[in-house]
Amino acid sequence: MTKQIQAREAEATSRIEESAERVKQATSDAVASTKDAVNRAADRVESGVHRATDKAAGAATRATETAADLSERGREAYDEAMDTADMWLERARDYVREKPVQSVAIALGAGWLLGRILRR
Repeated sequence: MTKQIQAREAEATSRIEESAERVKQATSDAVASTKDAVNRAADRVESGVHRATDKAAGAATRATETAADLSERGREAYDEAMDTADMWLERARDYVREKPVQSVAIALGAGWLLGRILRR
């Protein structure tokens, strides 16, 4: 009987070791599968973040270029308006120098008319 008990114990030990080996293999497979899934998800997230960053950088670049363009246009419009105002002022000065009496008469008439309009 001792040999039968020892044989059964050896068989039980062998089955336990085989079961333990299967559990270890299943656990390793599950961990490897989970690692792969996590790595794939991380790659997708990283790819999405890179795309979003690229889009944001592109939008910021376009906004900066547009702002610079608008600023340049504004400067050009300001310079043009100042040139036009200087030209009109120079014409007015020339007119006053050429016809001082008429200039004073026009100024008095414009002042009187403006006073009448603003009085109401």
